[in-house]
Amino acid sequence: MVSAAEQLAANLNFGALAKAEELKKRIWFTLGALLVYRLGTYIPLPGIDPAAWDQIFRTQAGGILGMFNMFAGGGINRMAIFALNIMPYISASIILQLMTTVSPTLEQLKKEGEQGRKTINQYTRYLTVVLAAFQAYGIAIGLEGAGSVVAEPGWFFRISTVITLTGGTMFLMWLGEQVTSRGVGNGISLIIFAGIVAELPSALAGTLELGRQGALSTGIILGVLVMAVAVIAFIVFMERAQRRILIQYPKRQIGNQMFEGQSSHLPLKLNTSGVIPPIFASSLLLLPATVANFNAGQGPEWLNFITTQLSHGRPLFMFLYAALIVFFAFFYTAVVFNPTETAENLKKHGGFIPGIRPGERTAEYIDYVLSRITVVGAAYLTVVCLIPEMLISYAAVPFYFGGTSLLIVVSVTMDTVAQIQGYLLAHQYEGLIKRAKLRGRRR
Repeated sequence: MVSAAEQLAANLNFGALAKAEELKKRIWFTLGALLVYRLGTYIPLPGIDPAAWDQIFRTQAGGILGMFNMFAGGGINRMAIFALNIMPYISASIILQLMTTVSPTLEQLKKEGEQGRKTINQYTRYLTVVLAAFQAYGIAIGLEGAGSVVAEPGWFFRISTVITLTGGTMFLMWLGEQVTSRGVGNGISLIIFAGIVAELPSALAGTLELGRQGALSTGIILGVLVMAVAVIAFIVFMERAQRRILIQYPKRQIGNQMFEGQSSHLPLKLNTSGVIPPIFASSLLLLPATVANFNAGQGPEWLNFITTQLSHGRPLFMFLYAALIVFFAFFYTAVVFNPTETAENLKKHGGFIPGIRPGERTAEYIDYVLSRITVVGAAYLTVVCLIPEMLISYAAVPFYFGGTSLLIVVSVTMDTVAQIQGYLLAHQYEGLIKRAKLRGRRR
């Protein structure tokens, strides 16, 4: 007959194998989903001539189209069914989050917890369809006016393009949600990450080819590579930086025993908003430029002026990009971190900041500290995204070595690795508890 200790040991081994198998399935599911996404970026839109479009794209790759192509994982260059990528969904999320701060109805939904969040997510999906259809129609009109790209221009081509591109965006939105729930990491961020990383080898090869042809000097190429390494190191350092606020807990008496007060820390990340501000800023800048760039030279004079000024490296583009990054750094920090709620939780559990009265004064102090470190975080994001972009615009090397792309790649990698490590640590902690119980039963 099997003893209780042996049975517990068998359950322990089975639990460890089950956890390892579950993590393996999550990783394989994530890789499979990203593979599906990459396959979709190679399927061209029906009714277009890919060779003719490739020639037109090459003449405009240094502007907004090139930056859009970076986020689309090469989908714009190939005018694939996933050409819009996930950007309409991100734009819809921005609009809904902004409206939440001014609309009492949406604000009330946000306070309703899980059910309210589901309702807001549904509104975001509806708005994503509208934005994707608008952008897809603009692309269809632009392709028709681009020369011999479209074989048979007309409403049939426009409607089929709108349906195909909008469907591609909605499929990627669904795929990202599946990765978040059944895979590893944030699905939306991983889709953007996969698009950038997949194009890095060709971007590097293109840069070296420009050096071989003499278009870029060896010094500039080495300088860009050194800059990329320095930016990556700087991003890792800043993303791990924290401001730790000391939290003190009073002495407690349980029964006849008196327990000493304990102390811990409230960690506030220097960049609480993460990679969201550059993505949001890029998405908003790309939204109006989608149509404007295609109609350049054919529309009114003011539209041509906007198209020119929103080109990559232009002062207006840089100014709007920096302003939006700073705005979203503060806005998203306010969305994800509530000082009042944190202060109430500390007060509820008896915690306090030394020298600060619990409650409202604690909330004001946390908000004071958070606002000042967010200034540093916003400045860091602005510098990382703009300085390399200026150098790349001057040197005419691919966008994939810019600060925005490097920030996305490094941040998403760190977040995904941290989630996997957290999963493994939770599994090890659970195993230690079971082993302790096993030793206790044997005694």
